[in-house]
Amino acid sequence: MAKDNFDKHEDKLQKEIMKKEIEVYNEYIVDLSHNPRNWGKLPDKEISVSQSYTGPCGDSMQFFLKINDNIIEKANFITNGCEASIATASQTTLLIKGKTIDYAEKLSPEDIDGALKGLPEDHKHCTELAVRTLKRAIQKYKKNED
Repeated sequence: MAKDNFDKHEDKLQKEIMKKEIEVYNEYIVDLSHNPRNWGKLPDKEISVSQSYTGPCGDSMQFFLKINDNIIEKANFITNGCEASIATASQTTLLIKGKTIDYAEKLSPEDIDGALKGLPEDHKHCTELAVRTLKRAIQKYKKNED
C-alpha cells in the first residue's frame, strides 16, 4: 500500500516538473529531452565515424554515424548536457537520418532551432554544439574516405 502512495506521489511530482519545464521550453523540447530519439552508441561494426566535441559551456556531445553511399543511414548520440542539449542532439539526428552528407553538412543552428520550435535565448548555444559536433564528424569521415 505504501508503494502505491509513493508511486502516485512520484507521478504527481514528475507531472509538476514537466509542467515547469514546458513553461521554459515547449512540449516538443520537453518530450525530446525526456524521451530522446537515437540515444546511445551504435554497435562498433555499424559506426562509420564517431566524433565528440565539448562546447564552451562545458557540455559535450558525441555523434555516431553509419554512412553508406553518401547517405547517413543511422545517427545516434550521447551527451552529458542539459535538457536543451539532449533535445538538440536528438533533433539533429532526426533531421539527418536518411539524408546525404551534403545535406547534413549544410545544416545550421537556425535549422535545428526552427525544428525545435524555438529554444530560449540562453540555450540556443546548444544548437551550435550539435552543428559543430556534426560537422567535425563529417570532416573526419571525409578525411578517412580520401
